[in-house]
This record gives sequence, C-alpha cells and structure tokens, in this order.
Amino acid sequence: MKRRNFLKGATLAGGATAIAAPAIAQSEPVIRWRCVSSFPKNIDVLYGCAEVMSKALAEATDNKFQIQVFAAGEVVGGLQALDATINNTVELCHSASYYYVGKDPTFAFGTHVPFGLNTRQQNAWMYHGQGKELLEAFYREHNVVAIPGGNTTTQMGGWFRKEINSVQDLRGLKFRISGLGGQVLAKIGVVPQQVGGGDIYPALERGTIDAAEFNGPYDDEKLGLYKVAPYYYYPGFWDGTSMQHFFINAGAWEKLPKHYQAALRSAAALSNIDSIARYDVLNPKALRSVVGNGAQLRAFPNEVVDAAYDASKGLYEELSGKSTSFKKMYESMLTFQRESAVWNQVSEYAYDTMVMRSLRR
Repeated sequence: MKRRNFLKGATLAGGATAIAAPAIAQSEPVIRWRCVSSFPKNIDVLYGCAEVMSKALAEATDNKFQIQVFAAGEVVGGLQALDATINNTVELCHSASYYYVGKDPTFAFGTHVPFGLNTRQQNAWMYHGQGKELLEAFYREHNVVAIPGGNTTTQMGGWFRKEINSVQDLRGLKFRISGLGGQVLAKIGVVPQQVGGGDIYPALERGTIDAAEFNGPYDDEKLGLYKVAPYYYYPGFWDGTSMQHFFINAGAWEKLPKHYQAALRSAAALSNIDSIARYDVLNPKALRSVVGNGAQLRAFPNEVVDAAYDASKGLYEELSGKSTSFKKMYESMLTFQRESAVWNQVSEYAYDTMVMRSLRR
C-alpha cells in the first residue's frame, strides 16, 4: 500500500486523524443519573458532599458516568429523598439514615444514636467493622445500597433561651429535636418539636419553642440563633457524629459495570473525608464568631447527661425487644464501642487532653 493511501485511510470525516481509542474506552457505557439531596444549597458542606462525589466520579470515568445533583425541594422534599430512591424515581439520594426511623428505628445506626460512636469509630465500624455487614443487609431489605458519604462530626447541644442547671429545668421544655434523640429527651421531660431549619429562628423569637438543635457552629451561625437563644450547649450527645450516606436504588446499582461501582464507592469515600475536613476547618472559626456575637457556651450538667444516658439505655432495651434488627445492630455497636474506647482512652483522648493542657500553660 502506498504511503498516501495509508494516510488517507487513516483520516476521519472532518479531517481528524483516526488514532484508534483503546478498546476499553470504546466500550465504556455513557450513564446519566440523578441524585436528590436532603439538604438545601445554603447548608453548603452537606449539600456539597453530593457535588464532590459527582465531580470525582465524572473525572474517574472520563465523563462517561455523570450524576446530576438536585437540592432538597427541587425534585422531592428533603425527607422524601429515600422514598424517591427506593421507588426508582431517581437512581440515588444523599441523606441521613436517621431521618427514616419512622420506617424502622434501625435506620438510626447508619447516622448515629444517642451516646453512640464518635466520628472515627463510626467510620471504622461502617468500613471494616460488623456495622458494614449488618447495615448493608438491612438496607438491602429496603431496596437500596448505601455507601458512607459525609459527616458533620460531633454536633453541638443546641440553643436555649434559658440556662439549664438541672433535669428539672428540662421539664416541659419545647425543644426542636427529632429521631431517637427526641425520644430519649422525652423520657426526662422534654417536649420534642418538629420544626424545619428555616423556621427555627421565628419559632424561638415568638417563644413557640424554648430551644433548638441544628448542627455545629458553622451551620448554626447562618441561622442567627444566638440573637434569640443565647445559651449554646455542648456536646450534642444525641449526635456524637452524624454520618450521611449515598442511598442507591438496588436495581440501578446491579446494572452498573463493576468498575463504575468501584468508582462510585471511591468518589463517595472522598466526599466523606472532605466533609469532615471542611467542618474541622470551618467550625472553630464559626464558634469564635458566635461567641463574639454574644453566645454563651455551656456544658450540659452531669445530672442532665447521666439522666439522658439512663433514658437512652432504657429506650434501646425497649426497641431491642420489638425489633430483631435493632437488637443485632445495637449489640454490635455497643461491643465495638467498648473495645474501641479502651484504645481511644490511651490514644486520641490522652493525646488531645495532653495537648490542650499544654496549650493552656
């Protein structure tokens, strides 16, 4: 074959040189999915988890696998995200598992239960502990595959219009809190209230509620709650960590090529790490800011913590008696927590305490 004819045969329409793409690239399917978030765009770290995942996934697959993210309310309401995924209205959602304890209290363990694991322990239990096996099986029963994909880290205990010095001060207190945390506090006299994030400020200002928890300083500052409820309590023992997940419709997941599944898992893991790092950068600055604007930091009295702890144990016994899945999950988590606490006491806790003492010298 003459050289001219060879080159002519290697030319595509439009004059582009036909350098053959690798066979694997030619066979990559183009996939477009939708992800609904349970979070509005102004809660930018949590909403951003889905965007971080989506961007990393597109880059890893040469833009062949793309996921479009929708904020809460754009396709479905934030608390309808899981149902939309289960029913395959969308292929996946980004949400907090404990929003769905009304379906089954076992959902709480994917995010957090009062006096449960801290952030590092939750990651360990969910990635390499028995929690991974148990929760994956549980979620499959609800037609979803769940992958960790975000965390607020330890949350604050909330904003109170009046100082809390004893359990008696909680009697009849109308507190914006939900899930198992609300059920625990109800046992010691609190009246849990369901109030949307955007309605917390006016509810506190009018006295419709007496206190409210939301997240940590970075997200709380945006709500301006220090102006109407100056006492800022810590820690949020009902949210010692708060893991979010990407819930994926099981049928849609099974249709994905294995390497796309792996890419999605990796992209979700990046969003999990990224959210923790972002909150660890943003919360210290925000805490100084709200204190500078009048917030008065308070630790919950030991009497309150002890009463809440006893109430949580009682609740878990009740729920374990009603649900085999809850009982299995609770016993697994508690065993892991006890074992992990021994190591944590001589490692992270000991080191952090030593450094804080040294910094204050």
